[in-house]
Amino acid sequence: MRSLILALVAAACCSGAIAAKSHAVRGYVKKDGTHVAPSRATDPNKSKADNYSSKGNTNPQSGKKGTKDPNK
Repeated sequence: MRSLILALVAAACCSGAIAAKSHAVRGYVKKDGTHVAPSRATDPNKSKADNYSSKGNTNPQSGKKGTKDPNK
């Protein structure tokens, strides 16, 4: 029974079931007329390390890897 529970926990962690919460960001039109498409962003918190743009993270919508240093 114990090994079954450990296997389920491991599967949940690896499948992305436990992930940073995110919210929708509405699209808008900038002053110069450029359209900015709707997207998703991580919920605000005090950590920069869990943002999609931080090194080691990948944006699930675009697949783009983060490049920013979370310690700055």
